[in-house]
Amino acid sequence: MSITSCGNSLNIARSLAKKLKTPFSPLTISSFPDGDRYLKFNTPLKGKTLVIVHSFQPNPHQSLLDVIFAAKTAKDLGAKKVILIAPYLAYMRQDIRFHSGEAISSRVMADLLNRSIDRIITIDTHLHRYHSLKVIFTIPAQNLTANSLIASYIQNHVKNPVIIGPDGESYQWADTIAKQINALVTVFKKTRFTSRNVKVKMIKPVSLRNKNVVIVDDIISTGHTVAEAAKKAKALGAKSITAICVHGLFVEDAIQKLKKAGVNKIISTNTIEHPTNKIDVTPLLADEDIG
Repeated sequence: MSITSCGNSLNIARSLAKKLKTPFSPLTISSFPDGDRYLKFNTPLKGKTLVIVHSFQPNPHQSLLDVIFAAKTAKDLGAKKVILIAPYLAYMRQDIRFHSGEAISSRVMADLLNRSIDRIITIDTHLHRYHSLKVIFTIPAQNLTANSLIASYIQNHVKNPVIIGPDGESYQWADTIAKQINALVTVFKKTRFTSRNVKVKMIKPVSLRNKNVVIVDDIISTGHTVAEAAKKAKALGAKSITAICVHGLFVEDAIQKLKKAGVNKIISTNTIEHPTNKIDVTPLLADEDIG
């Protein structure tokens, strides 16, 4: 087995290779002057299983193309199997045609990968209207969860926490994590007026006065939903507010937005490399039977 990366998730790829005692061989990737992609493997692949460790952030479109180029090239060079570990898998949020004429991006992405790789492993991907990855993937597909890692972090760093899911979709993470550490949990109902205008209210009453609140979500993108939850928690007397997510996209000045809303600490796993990374998902991947 050989492990590589297309550029994103290099730290996870190297760490995973070390834990599995498997060679890590970086790819050579560049662009020609006209923008065409150049890709080269630097290790023999004939008869081997190749594991590509690559998050689809930053640059999700380029990431998808690079993974396809790498997988197809590996097969052409004689690799017997190509496995993709995508700690963050992009394009999953467009899971229906919301308006006439739209691409269902998740299905397009999955179709391309189905024809390029033999197996995919990802972490806490966005499964809202899909009950399983098997709905769109015809290859073996595993969706791991970082819940236990997040629960452990909270237990070791936050005293007497109250866990909050900032909206109905995030409550599944909040509730599971709260049960693992025997903490109180509540959920806010989100009313979205526009993509950048969101209001929340508490559904399950829990006192937040002088409590250390932890807002848990799978993805923090623009930060609007978590910021509104933080404002509500602060108004209800929270002593401190920590925001924890699996995937930290942090676009459109999300960090500053969260701090302005009263968030004291912002924590993410390293599925997407960012200065807020405090939770390493490598042990989760190392426990999976990859070969």
